[in-house]
Amino acid sequence: MRNTTVNISIPESMKAQVEEIVASEGYGNTSEFFRELVRNYLRKRQEENLEGLLLEAIRSNDFSPLKKEDFEKMKSDLSKRIGSREEE
Repeated sequence: MRNTTVNISIPESMKAQVEEIVASEGYGNTSEFFRELVRNYLRKRQEENLEGLLLEAIRSNDFSPLKKEDFEKMKSDLSKRIGSREEE
């Protein structure tokens, strides 16, 4: 996966804290720290979305079986995500 650059502005005091975390917690650089923050946020968001869908199914009492093509698509998407994490 090809990386791209994103520039952010943070207060100097926050930058100092980030640099301290990078040095003390084994991050290779600041970019690794921010990539991990973004990955964790995206993962949490996906989990919350899934939880919402499950709650909706419970509330609506709709437990219809998953279609085979839906399952295959989910499996394919998951395989791609796992593969992209291994490339990072």
